[in-house]
Amino acid sequence: MDMFLAIALGIGLAAACGFRVFVPLLALNLAAQAGQISLPDGFAWMAGTPATVAFATATLAEVLGYYLPWFDSFLDTIATPAAVVAGTITTAAVIPDMGPFFKWTLALIAGGGIAGLVQISTVALRAKSLLATGGTGNPVFSTLELAGSVVTTLLALFVPLLCLALLALFGLGLLRKALRRGKNRPAPQPLCGGPARIPENEKR
Repeated sequence: MDMFLAIALGIGLAAACGFRVFVPLLALNLAAQAGQISLPDGFAWMAGTPATVAFATATLAEVLGYYLPWFDSFLDTIATPAAVVAGTITTAAVIPDMGPFFKWTLALIAGGGIAGLVQISTVALRAKSLLATGGTGNPVFSTLELAGSVVTTLLALFVPLLCLALLALFGLGLLRKALRRGKNRPAPQPLCGGPARIPENEKR
């Protein structure tokens, strides 16, 4: 696989980890077993049958867990670091012919970074949904997250460059939103009355 395509694939799978941690890991396992992706020697275990069972079980537990009231909030507290780790691993697993230092640095910054960014965004949106609906809208939100993970995974596997372009637009959108919020923030007001004055008798 071409290096740039491999990096795009890894970043796309990492982004999918931000929606659901184990869905892209299971998809990577199945793609490797089907011969679509060739994993380096250090990641050959991810293509094995034991990994299939483990990833499938974890995927099922994660998906169902997000439909349980209030348990989804607990999952969010551990999903963010888990998504960063999973995004780093999936990115490193698909990058061939690169020294360990550069591979893991790229995997951590690009893969772990995009996974964490997507996960933090979903946590913020879930919190807003919880406040707006009192938790009744969380099943719908969980379904959208699952769909986002599946769609992003499929895009990464079959059209990685398109997936990378869409993620770039997503990042630019977040950046513009942050800049707009910073511009709209009111400027700090000076203290009323100005600086305190020292009486003449105390100066002496």
